[in-house]
Amino acid sequence: MSPAVRLAAYYCALFAAVGVNLPFWPLWLKDRGLSPGDIGLILAATYLMKMVVNPLVGHVVDRRGDRRRPMVIMAVGAAITWACFALVDEFWGIMAVTVLSLSLWSGIMPVGESLALMITQRHRLDYGRVRLWGSAAFILTAIGVGRLLVEYPPTILVWLIAGTLALTAAACAALPDARVPVPATGSAPLMPLLTSAGFLLFLAAGSLNQVSHTVYYAFSTIHWKAAGIADDTIGLLWSEGVIAEIVLFSMSGRVVRRIGPAGLILIAALCGVIRWGVLGATTELPLLFAAQLLHGATFGCAHLGAMHYIQRTIPAGLSARAQGIYSAVAMGAAPGLMSPLTGRLYEGLGGYAFWVMAGFSLLSTLAAWRMVRPVIGNGGAV
Repeated sequence: MSPAVRLAAYYCALFAAVGVNLPFWPLWLKDRGLSPGDIGLILAATYLMKMVVNPLVGHVVDRRGDRRRPMVIMAVGAAITWACFALVDEFWGIMAVTVLSLSLWSGIMPVGESLALMITQRHRLDYGRVRLWGSAAFILTAIGVGRLLVEYPPTILVWLIAGTLALTAAACAALPDARVPVPATGSAPLMPLLTSAGFLLFLAAGSLNQVSHTVYYAFSTIHWKAAGIADDTIGLLWSEGVIAEIVLFSMSGRVVRRIGPAGLILIAALCGVIRWGVLGATTELPLLFAAQLLHGATFGCAHLGAMHYIQRTIPAGLSARAQGIYSAVAMGAAPGLMSPLTGRLYEGLGGYAFWVMAGFSLLSTLAAWRMVRPVIGNGGAV
């Protein structure tokens, strides 16, 4: 198989697992009798594990130079431990399995992104056109699982996620084994990166953008279901947003060249203000479908911007650690610290909690604008 096909297979398997977990796992947690506050704590643990695990995984990977083997080991472990959810039905048991399984699952993504960017650069592939297959798998999975849940109880979610993680392990094993030579003096120093004003602004904009998604990820399915929207329609709402993401990824080469990574991060933040404002104001389906199209910006632009920012500004010997730091801070610590509060926000405000998220998008806009200003002054798209 060509490198493009193997990367596409990896993204399909990985995001099939995400397509089951992200929209529907809160339903399994609710079926176990957990309150919105408990669900917020469980989801907070999933974010906080990224904060602890991903920098450690990135450090080990950069020191070894090998990326494929650690991904296979983590995917196999995640598949096995996820099946243990079938054995627990109370808060602390669920929390323990969550910490164990997510410690393994969360480490796969940043290492996989580092490897994918290396392979696409080496073989002159368009990263976005490879990555879009993951988004397509997410759509098909979300639609299919939404329809399954009309007929079957949420207990099937455990086995669906464990099975897709097993497929992810097989897809990781088939990836090209791209390696980074490790200098005899050891890995490149990290401190200059951590003290870079540009990198810190990048982390701030990305973190605030991810925080703004926490109510959506934790409670949009529950909120829409309470408003009388059917499970299969909810699956369509999640999937429809990813269609816009796929369209963006299919044009990613031209979009990144024209707008630049910093510009994409700014667009993501601005669209977040609009999207969360609409979701907080209504549950009318026409308006929800219109707002969900902005997922192509709030997630798609942010992801493309982040990946290309790291590729353009970070040396290869630091790439896995940079991915790990970004994942740990922007996708781990920041939303993880917010998640326990989202349960309280949703309990107290209901759908109006999305308006608080619009405020975080506004703060992300300010940080992203500071990233863009030097680019405008230099006349380039960096």
